[in-house]
Amino acid sequence: MMSRSGIYIVPTHRWYIERTVWLIAGIVLLGSTLLAALVNPLWILGVTATGLVSINVAFTGFCPIGNVLRLLGFQPMLGAKTPTRSNLYFLQTDKWYLERRIYLTVGINICIASILVLAHSTWWTLFTAFVGAAMVWFAATGYCVLANILLWLGAEPRLNPASMPSGRCDQCAMSPVCLNGNDK
Repeated sequence: MMSRSGIYIVPTHRWYIERTVWLIAGIVLLGSTLLAALVNPLWILGVTATGLVSINVAFTGFCPIGNVLRLLGFQPMLGAKTPTRSNLYFLQTDKWYLERRIYLTVGINICIASILVLAHSTWWTLFTAFVGAAMVWFAATGYCVLANILLWLGAEPRLNPASMPSGRCDQCAMSPVCLNGNDK
């Protein structure tokens, strides 16, 4: 993995499945963290559940919230290219690209932090609140600190048209060059 330069910002011109999932996950993290800090530490299990779903999405591509959003009419930008039976939404799992690594990293970090809230101190809710706020910020602005660190470490992005080809077909309108060899 070679290092890269530049800034990673995802498209914010519309609400696609992945962007909306980040927003919903961020709101769940903030809500669960607030309830854990102010009401009962067991509310941190909402953070744990969000983390486990995020890890599952990274490994299998299956996202329950993404499937609900698809039923509501949202379109994916990182969905699997081949349609599945019942037209389910699956995140692409062909490579460990940057966005997929975000799901894994966030999932592991918030699961560990939520365990630390229950086992050590409710001060760890500050970390889960930070991650939740960062996810809402990412969905709203397209900018993510973690994504930029992964970019600088050499991870291949698929949603940033300015930095790399997106790996999508020419109908995607996300990149001037498609990794499939199709030109726009």
